[in-house]
Amino acid sequence: MVTYNPKDWFKLIIQFHKSDTFRQLFFSLVSIAIYAGFIVYFELHFFHINIKNPTVMHSILGFILSMLLVFRTNSAYDRWWEGRKLWGSLVNNSRNLSLKLATIINHKSDREDFKILITNYIFSVKNHLRDKYIQSEFYETKSMSLSEFADAQHKPNLIAKHLYKKIFILHQNKDLTAEHLIILNDELRSFTDNCGACERIKFTPIPYSYNIFLKKMIFLYCMSLPIFFGYEFGYLTIVITVIVLYVFASIELIAEEIEDPFGEDENDLPLDDLCKRIKTNLTEIFK
Repeated sequence: MVTYNPKDWFKLIIQFHKSDTFRQLFFSLVSIAIYAGFIVYFELHFFHINIKNPTVMHSILGFILSMLLVFRTNSAYDRWWEGRKLWGSLVNNSRNLSLKLATIINHKSDREDFKILITNYIFSVKNHLRDKYIQSEFYETKSMSLSEFADAQHKPNLIAKHLYKKIFILHQNKDLTAEHLIILNDELRSFTDNCGACERIKFTPIPYSYNIFLKKMIFLYCMSLPIFFGYEFGYLTIVITVIVLYVFASIELIAEEIEDPFGEDENDLPLDDLCKRIKTNLTEIFK
């Protein structure tokens, strides 16, 4: 995730970051500028097409397209923000569970196992959402080996299972009472709830028909601009067409990037930083 100062207007205006849509759209902008130039040239010198009130239809279509893009952007941002809230919940619940376990459990080996299991769970959720397996981020415990973890299809579920199993064994050994189980249950359950909610965001994209319709509308709108505006605005139509495509296509690109907030794009959530912060917090709590 990009860290920046939102109040530094001048720097933001002149800066071209690799996540900037201008860089991604450069070829498309050049192509439509060339296309618009040809259309305007033929209109002015050969066809002399003079349409009355050429801007009326595009004003109406532009308003409708803007409403669609607003809905698209809001839907994508809602997914991004919900993902951030879910990971905020993972941060808080991992701390709460660790604080309770560090207070209740006296044996150092058990405390160390819980620290490793909770840390493993957080990192495994991050990698699960990115369809990755990073062996260096996993630490073995007495009950869970590297080979078992590597073979698991759903790694967060495997670690959650070992967390429940570890707590059940402590309860059998009288290290935890029934009251302790009630106290710990909410945080344990929330891990799986948050993981499932993140999966819902990742594996439920914007409906295909809506997505493809919006792209077609942007394409048709921009391609028709030179035809209707060429005779009235002349070669200024090229600039108008490029700006309109840049604005509409940029909104769509931004929405595409943030609708899956768990990836590794510049505008995705800083999951690596959150995982490292949780690991640091748990190391301090379980001292």
